Amino acid sequence: MKYDKNHALLECSIPGIPQKSGKVRDVFDLGDKLLMVVTDRISAFDVILPCGVPDKGRVLNRLSLFWLDFLGFKNHLATADVSEYPEVLRPYADDLRGRSMLVKKVDMVPVECIARGYLTGSGWKEYSKSQTVNGEKLRVGYQNASKLDEVLFTPTTKAAIGEHDEAIDFARTAELVGEQTAKALRDATVGLYKKASEHARQHGIIIADTKFEFGKDADGSLILADEVLTPDSSRFWPVSSYRVGSNPPSLDKQYVRDWLDSVGFNHQPPGPVLPDEVIARTREIYVKAYEDLSGLKFD
Repeated sequence: MKYDKNHALLECSIPGIPQKSGKVRDVFDLGDKLLMVVTDRISAFDVILPCGVPDKGRVLNRLSLFWLDFLGFKNHLATADVSEYPEVLRPYADDLRGRSMLVKKVDMVPVECIARGYLTGSGWKEYSKSQTVNGEKLRVGYQNASKLDEVLFTPTTKAAIGEHDEAIDFARTAELVGEQTAKALRDATVGLYKKASEHARQHGIIIADTKFEFGKDADGSLILADEVLTPDSSRFWPVSSYRVGSNPPSLDKQYVRDWLDSVGFNHQPPGPVLPDEVIARTREIYVKAYEDLSGLKFD
């Protein structure tokens, strides 16, 4: 295991077990199952930054576990209890506790499923130019951060690390995965977003948009996989500071993106090291998101 000076976990390695690493997660192949370890790495603009945010991985893991339970959708979780992990993982129990889960292998769908309830980010940029989002024509009159009349399903391709996802329309999604699967993905994405949004709103948070990933099990059923409704995969806006026309301060990594833009970062690797005060504030934001949404204390 590799930790930085702030005790943030940057790399996880387990000798003898095949491993693949994403921007934040290190995934280990245990044969019939996978071990997903959520590190404290942070990325922005598809660039992995050279420093970590202490406890970020534990926050993401716990929040995903909360949502998997709350949403009640068939998912890939086997267990997050390290005492139930295979014997080969026992020497790493202290490092894995709270930031990992054992999951069933599923055939991942090659599309990232994004639900938008509010017009912001890349959606707002596209609408400002062409009055469309992912090629779909919208009515006139929306402003930045406006609530959309209907939740939009705006999928993207899955790009390799360091590359950018490509927004695609429903027709292109159907070409990639088939018409029936595309409809199932759309219905599941919108349905899960609505259920989560209602809960979040009751706890003082607007979910402006979020990303889901799905797989299929042996009988072809959709399986909710990867992270779920975390500050890395969502925009969380406090209701108290929401105003149409501008993006409110958010409980997600937008704070890091804004800081990077303020220092002139060109969105190309290598990324700069975040100052200690930015790291500390980012940790506070992630912990607050977890505590507000789950109603649980982070310790």
